[in-house]
Amino acid sequence: MTVQSEVRARDGNAFDEAQRIMSAFADHTGLASTSVAPRRYLWTDAFAVCNYLDLYRWSGDIGQKNLALQLVDQVHHVLGRHRPDDHRTGWISGLGDVDGERRPTSGGLRIGKPLPERQVGEPEGDRLEWERDGQYFHYLTKWMQALDRVAVMTGDPSYLIWAVELARAAHAAFTFRPAVGGPLRMHWKMSIDLSRPLVPSMGHHDPLDAFVTYCRLAATANRAGRTPGELDLTAEIADAATMCAGQHWATEDPLGIGGLLNSAVVLMELCPEQPELAELLAKVLDDASASLHRCLRTHNLQGPADARLAFRELGLSIGLHGIVGMRAQVETSEPTHLARTVASRLRDLERYVPLAGAVEQFWRNRSHQQSRTWTSNEDINAVMLATSLLARVNTAPAHETRRATPRSF
Repeated sequence: MTVQSEVRARDGNAFDEAQRIMSAFADHTGLASTSVAPRRYLWTDAFAVCNYLDLYRWSGDIGQKNLALQLVDQVHHVLGRHRPDDHRTGWISGLGDVDGERRPTSGGLRIGKPLPERQVGEPEGDRLEWERDGQYFHYLTKWMQALDRVAVMTGDPSYLIWAVELARAAHAAFTFRPAVGGPLRMHWKMSIDLSRPLVPSMGHHDPLDAFVTYCRLAATANRAGRTPGELDLTAEIADAATMCAGQHWATEDPLGIGGLLNSAVVLMELCPEQPELAELLAKVLDDASASLHRCLRTHNLQGPADARLAFRELGLSIGLHGIVGMRAQVETSEPTHLARTVASRLRDLERYVPLAGAVEQFWRNRSHQQSRTWTSNEDINAVMLATSLLARVNTAPAHETRRATPRSF
């Protein structure tokens, strides 16, 4: 069976729709057309890079791979530099042009929000802060994961080096101790130059996101045979592990639940080489199960489109597809302690998997894409719909025996 025929066997319609979505995204955000000014947003672009890599992997179309690489370059040159309406210019790291080109992530990356960041002395406004620029830790980890995917796909170590530099810069800026001897914590939002917190409270899942992402980068570096000191994240991993100790990750937020399931996918990938992660994996799966139970009691996933946020629901559906891949891994693996630890948990979670299809079906409906909640967040909604559809292709059963591949972010 050829790659193309296997795609058709899995879900050709989903693949074709994802391809159309990503082609339109490239055109109207200035990625594939020089006549359109680049419109970059870090979260959306991180998912888009991974989508183009998946499209390349399944179709063999080198153009899809090139779009992924072009997007990485464009993000670094747009979000790694100061805004056009800022009095500051150049790389946000403060490096000169030559060093900035060589180390584009060393100062972090802007979110890409429409409004400038809140200035020193400017009063805080909760609603306005959502539209102001700055840096989010959980957006930076998504970009680290995208760079990791590119490094693995291309074999080019530059992308892994950039991911590790971004991890180091973000960790140093976002983590802090509120008092001498107090517990380590993280700010939720920092200024563009990482010099001051804009939202000092800690994101619920940021420590877990940090730990899982750092471990993933370290594993990639180890597999690539990079020298330990060159890409060392030992101190950052230890800090993140300390912040994760004793934490509970349950949430009613659909996007947050999807994030938990995606973290579980990464931990599952890492456990064969790091079996000590099995306990954390079990905890994450338990909290994801409790979260799904709570979410379905409190969130109306049956309501009209104008009362729903597509990207948050699609984040959930992406995570739900990961359950299928993890379950397949367990079924085809040796009966190890890891398999025994997670098998019953995954069986419990499987009952929620059909919800992914329901979410996708709802948001694939053209009339629902005319709603205010879709059109006001069109780029992120469309790209995450494509991500969910490709996650379906990655984990759908094929006509020939092949282990399902979980998709992690």
